[in-house]
Amino acid sequence: MFKQLPPDYRVVLRNCIVALALLLFSLLLLPTGYAQGEIMVLWGILLPFSIVFYTWLYYGLIPFVYTRSKPLMAYMLRSVLVLMLSFIPLGFLIMLYLKTEEDGFSYALFNCFLQLCITTPVCWQLYKRFKKGKEEVVVLQKELGQSNASFDFLRSQINPHFLFNALNTIYGTALQEKAERTSEGIEKLGDMMRFMLQENMQEKISLVREIDYLNNYISLQKLRTDVSPGIRIETLIAPPVNAIEIAPMLLIPFVENAFKHGISFRDPSHIKINLEMKEDTLYFDVYNSRHTKPDSDPEKDKTGIGLDNVKQRLILLYPKKHDLIIRETGKEFFVHLTIQLS
Repeated sequence: MFKQLPPDYRVVLRNCIVALALLLFSLLLLPTGYAQGEIMVLWGILLPFSIVFYTWLYYGLIPFVYTRSKPLMAYMLRSVLVLMLSFIPLGFLIMLYLKTEEDGFSYALFNCFLQLCITTPVCWQLYKRFKKGKEEVVVLQKELGQSNASFDFLRSQINPHFLFNALNTIYGTALQEKAERTSEGIEKLGDMMRFMLQENMQEKISLVREIDYLNNYISLQKLRTDVSPGIRIETLIAPPVNAIEIAPMLLIPFVENAFKHGISFRDPSHIKINLEMKEDTLYFDVYNSRHTKPDSDPEKDKTGIGLDNVKQRLILLYPKKHDLIIRETGKEFFVHLTIQLS
């Protein structure tokens, strides 16, 4: 059951158990004669106060002020205020036990000094170390997730299914005519393969190169579909004016998905692809028809190529800087993606 708790709650629970065990151990010593008078005050009153004060600082106050403009100042002011408010009640409590007013408030003053000079700064440093370690874990998880996503996507691209489709396209073109289209297809395929093997593994690439890959892929698909008058493919891809970079292979999955599910040589089909930059925001739209696959098709119930992968990468690479809208009906599929690339 302990392992089922979230990591943060596990830390809280573990620390509470340690503090409770220490407190119970100290209380067990009280009747044995080892702790009398002032020592009993220390273990029976000041120690529980320290545990409660530390818990409040670490899990309550510090997370509350940590994201403010001057967190340390706000932290110290609130700590001092709480200690001042606790001074009189704690003094009376000790006084009731020791039967002397002077000793009661002396111990309360000592407690305030101890908490302010030791517990408060130590708790702050421990929390800073915890946050730093947590941020490092988040960064490592992000880098690992990005690497895994890139690797999985590259593996999905370089597979026999894709290569055989491309080669069959070029082979079919070679049967229809003898040179130009065949050489064009081979050239574009070569550019795509170089892109996937080299630039795809970089963290960021020029948006121009990403657009080049899109155009090569669309041109290669047009070699296959131009022979059918019932297939309409429209593209409006505006090259960026400024030097803009983007994570590689973020846009192509939507185009691949459009060609995979939007093209039929038996029924009218259409694909429309728009891409433009406005200031630092990329606007990308893919709109295509959908066709019901026969029951014998092994990919009938599969989702679009790499869509889950690209969603994961967008969350990792552009958190709160992208907006992805996917709508589909029985006959049409629409994708609208915006990314802030500043």
